[in-house]
Amino acid sequence: MNDFANDHREDTSDRAVRTGEYDYDFVDAVARIAVYDNLRSAPRMIKIKPAPTNEYITDIASQTYTLARQLGGSIPFSVIQEVSENFIHARFTEAVVSILDNGNTIRFADQGPGIASIEKAQLPGFSSAKEPMKKYIRGVGSGLPIVKEYFEGEHGTVLIEDNIGAGAVVTISLAKEGESQESPLRAAVQRDSKASGVTAVDGQRIPDNTVKEPSVSMPILNEKEELFLQQFLVEGPLGVTEMSAYTDTPNSSTHKTMAKLTELKLIEQPKGTKKRALTEYGRSIAKRLQEKE
Repeated sequence: MNDFANDHREDTSDRAVRTGEYDYDFVDAVARIAVYDNLRSAPRMIKIKPAPTNEYITDIASQTYTLARQLGGSIPFSVIQEVSENFIHARFTEAVVSILDNGNTIRFADQGPGIASIEKAQLPGFSSAKEPMKKYIRGVGSGLPIVKEYFEGEHGTVLIEDNIGAGAVVTISLAKEGESQESPLRAAVQRDSKASGVTAVDGQRIPDNTVKEPSVSMPILNEKEELFLQQFLVEGPLGVTEMSAYTDTPNSSTHKTMAKLTELKLIEQPKGTKKRALTEYGRSIAKRLQEKE
């Protein structure tokens, strides 16, 4: 760390102690970037050292971008920067970036206060940014909507989830269907949980009949995707032609939207049929969308 950083940290730390306020000008925490070549071996670890806030955020974004590109990823720097800036809301508490799927999936996790309303966080204008943060981010609620718009255009995915215990997890991905390293792992976890009749809650395995309904992670969806989910909820299994007719959507667009919903594990194709139907997760999301109206 350079002399300026040391002097700055001492000055701002003294001020923070005197005022009882968090120092947004200097990040006195270590962030970690985990690079997964595959899920059968431990990831390579890169540490982001304490630094002035602008420098710290840029370091996370630039190193993540470079490492993802080296693996063959194509997510642009501007998008990675937008999500990296969100760590400020968590005061950079236990910031971890994971790079998977040959650089085409990047996960940003923290142990901050979490996101109070995942739905509103996806809309322009909703923000929890305080005035001291706005020296380093726009703070007008545009970050995640910009990211959402990009991935919709590229037929990618954005998933916002609660972290274990505390905090939030934002996963952005351009990995195509069947290319995700995690898909088999997630499916196995869900399958084992159903088979054993127990659910994991905060690290404890509890019988299903004693578990309260868990909070459902809300994926970022556009209006058309939300419409499709609600149509599935009302009509049951539907084929491309049927959904196209119900929603007044061209067949080509219907096929692309269904493919996106399949990648998000919201719908599936039951064996022996060409139609699509809601998964359990998709049904939960569709019901939440229905309650919003």
